[in-house]
Amino acid sequence: MIIHIHTSYGLIIIELVSDRCELTVKNFVRYVNDGFFNGTLIHRAIDHFVVQGGGFERGLIQKTTRPPIRNESADGLSNVRGTIAMARLPDEPDSATSQFFINIQDNVPLNYRYLSAKDAGYCAFGNVTQGLRILDRISGMGTRTIGKHRDVPTEEIVIERMALSR
Repeated sequence: MIIHIHTSYGLIIIELVSDRCELTVKNFVRYVNDGFFNGTLIHRAIDHFVVQGGGFERGLIQKTTRPPIRNESADGLSNVRGTIAMARLPDEPDSATSQFFINIQDNVPLNYRYLSAKDAGYCAFGNVTQGLRILDRISGMGTRTIGKHRDVPTEEIVIERMALSR
């Protein structure tokens, strides 16, 4: 399955890997098909690390999500440059809902390591096939802190719409 992410900075295309982490892909595609991501922000950008979105509208207003899903990081891809992964709470492995991040560099420490809940990893479930330069540009822009939100891009970056291409 292919996802087109139309942002205010350009088009990013992701190929999902549904045969490895079926629950994660199904959850993400449902959010896409529901139009949930349309009008949301890229709300976090860390240079040479990740670009994150999928949970906040303009004004950093958090969207209401469906219940969290089980973490499938043991079945997912490695968190290497250009992979998309589910964001979750640091100490709660099964807390992913709608937020996702795209790895800007190889982030192998984010992989499943089966040592403890802390090492549960982050489930990577697809690969960027177009738009890595756009993501590099976003990750390298200036950021600020707004309330409890850190690493917020100084320029508003909007996910105008996301669409599934079969």
